[in-house]
Parts: sequence; structure tokens; C-alpha cells
Amino acid sequence: MSRSVKVDKKLIYKIKAAVQRQGYPRQKDLAEELGLSLATVSNFLNGKPVDCLNFQEICDKLDLDWKAIAASDHNGSKNAMVTEYEQVQEASVEVFPEEPEVEDFIYVERPPIEFICYQILCQSGGLLRIKAPSLMGKTSLIAKILHQLTREGYRTVSLNLHYAEITHFTNLDKFLKWLCVSVGQILGMPNRLADYWDEQFSTSKMNCTAYFEEYLLAEADSPLVLCLDEVERIFPYREVGAEFLGLLRAWHEQAKTRNIWKKLRLVVVHSTEVYVPLKVNESPFNVGVPIELPEFTPEQVKNLAKQYGLSWDYEQIQELMNLVGGHPYLVGQAFSYLKVNTSTTLKQILQTAATESGIYGNHVRRYWNIIQQDSELVEALKKVVTATDKVRLEPMQGYKLHSMGLVHPMGNEVKISCNLYHQYFCDIFGVS
Repeated sequence: MSRSVKVDKKLIYKIKAAVQRQGYPRQKDLAEELGLSLATVSNFLNGKPVDCLNFQEICDKLDLDWKAIAASDHNGSKNAMVTEYEQVQEASVEVFPEEPEVEDFIYVERPPIEFICYQILCQSGGLLRIKAPSLMGKTSLIAKILHQLTREGYRTVSLNLHYAEITHFTNLDKFLKWLCVSVGQILGMPNRLADYWDEQFSTSKMNCTAYFEEYLLAEADSPLVLCLDEVERIFPYREVGAEFLGLLRAWHEQAKTRNIWKKLRLVVVHSTEVYVPLKVNESPFNVGVPIELPEFTPEQVKNLAKQYGLSWDYEQIQELMNLVGGHPYLVGQAFSYLKVNTSTTLKQILQTAATESGIYGNHVRRYWNIIQQDSELVEALKKVVTATDKVRLEPMQGYKLHSMGLVHPMGNEVKISCNLYHQYFCDIFGVS
């Protein structure tokens, strides 16, 4: 018998606040630290059933009383699985690999970006390229646009390459099969690879193209918007990356002459520069419309504060921005904390912000743990932190630091992106 439990719907706001409070900017960060699947964490955060052992483990990580947040059954009594778990200390693991439900979420518009994205995806064969460092709001932006397009009758698929396994990236045939099946699953369509995959006489790219053209695109008259998130995950696998990215470009070119491909609208989302060697006429990164997400302006920060129920003046906003700039996640983290901890003041947050005990402690510590795994990256960051002006780095090191949002590129040089990172890493490197 299944032994699963879920969060009380009325308490989901509390769960998501705990995720922010513990310094996990994204669901996948929490999933990776726990060693659980992203689907399991998503189900937990959206009030869907998860295995009781996993439920308790996630709550422990978030410093929550798991029994207090478990949903009651229809009679109002506590979920029977909670009672059963108290008696039986073992459970079978179940994973529900559904995409998180589309819900209203806090969002700050950065005009005219939203309008441009919407307009491009309404065009036949439209291709949109969204680039920004980690935690700058790329996923939120595309969720907003796709939600609008879905309401207007478009079929939409948001597929994060985080769901692919390493073995997929090392074998083109396996990767393209994963792509086809994943898109079909999200659209609610059965796996029909056996009908379109000719292992003997065709190529993987031809098979994948046939699957889209004759099945996924042909299934309905409405356009299909395919958003591929975290595309940078395929960049290190140059052979597969070059073939796949070239295929996206070929599909985009097909839309110029063939009606069936006009129905496909592509969104390519990535956080770093593209370092996969691609021929000019085989790259999807020199066609379509590029979008780079800027940091929030003071007015946009004020808008975000209002959505958290905070009535801030521009002096308070400037104090916070002097530390974290207009970085969407860092600003939002402060507002989220203040909303829950009503007795805490902005001054108190600023005093400890760049320390291990501050509200950004988990966030900066996670970055430092990543950086320490690469001695060259450590030296590159130290060079940036100790410099009095912008500095030039080895391109790959600059890309890596920029993808995390730790530096701002300025031509061929970079500088630290905000005072929070400068203060924290100065202390790490013993720089006064």
C-alpha cells in the first residue's frame, strides 16, 4: 500500500518561505543537496503526494515540523499516513514526475522585454534566445510568457535540460530520443518512438525531425512553443552539443519554407556564453531575437517590495541596492525574510548580510563550495576581489563566474557584481 503524504494547501506559502529562508534559490538546489529527484521536491512544494520518508527528510532540511504541515484527510483528521508512519518506520518510494502546476507568483515586469518575447513567439517560426546569469529571473520570465500563450490556445512545453542525465549528453541518439519522449510526455502524448525511429537506415537527427514533423507538430493545428531551459548544460559535451544546436538551427530555417515548421516556436535559455564551436550557418545563436535580462531598477525593486507587503521609500531601497544591486534573487531574499520576520529591520539584515550567519549565508557558501572545486577559478575570483578596478580573466573563468552572477562583464574585462560578494569573498581571502 502506498504510504505518501502531502503538504496542507493552506500552508504552502509557509513552505516556500522556508525554502527562501534556508537559502535555496531554486527547487533544484534543494533537490541536489537532499539527493532527491527534482520531481519529488516539486511535488512537495506544490502540495502533491510524496513518500513519507522523503516528506520528513525535506522538512528536516527546511527546519519544519513535518507533522504540523501534513494535509488532513477529507474528514479533517490528520493524514492517515502520518499516523501509520509513527507505527511503521519504512515506506516504499514513489516519484510523481509531473511538472509543477502553473500558479500565480510574485513577478516584476522589465518592459519592454515581456512584450518583445510575446511578440516573437506569436510569429511563425519565431526563435527567442534568453541569456542571463543564474537567478536573474529567466525561468520566471518564460513561465509568465508561456502561461499567457497557453491561455490563448498555444501548446507550450518548458523542458529543463537539468532533467537529462549525463549519459544523454554523451550520446546523440540517446539525447534526441530523450528530447522527443520528454516533449511528448509534457504534451500528454504517448511514446511512439518505435513508429518513427529508423535505427538501420536513417540518422538520429532525421529520426528526431520526423518525430516532430509527423507526430508532435502534426497532432494539432495550434502552434507549439518549445522552451529549452539551462541549455548551457550541453555546452561541455561539444560533439553532441554541436549536433543538437545545429539541428535547432535547421528546424528554424525549415519554418521559412514549410508550413508544418512554422508552427514551431523555439526559446533557448542559457546562463553563459556559448563556447561550443559552431559554423555560422549552423548556429541558433546568430538568428532569432536575443534577450539579456538586466538587473532591477530602483522602481522595480520598489514594485517587488510592494508585492511582499512592504511600503519602502527610496532611501531604504537604495540602502539595500548598495549591497546587492538590483539582483532579483538577492533583493527578493531580503523581502521574503522581512515579510516572515516582521521584528527584523533592514539595518539588522545589512549588518550580518555578508557573514555566514546572515540571510545570504547559505547562498554565498554554496557558491564558494562550487568554486573551491576548481583551483583556477579560485585564483580568478581572488584576482577580481583584490583588484581596485576591472580586470581581464581567462575567458572560460570569466564565463563561469559570470554564469553564477558573481561578476559583471565590461568588454573583455570583469568586475565584482555587488558589494555583498565583494565583502564575503574579501573575508574568505583575508583581504581588508
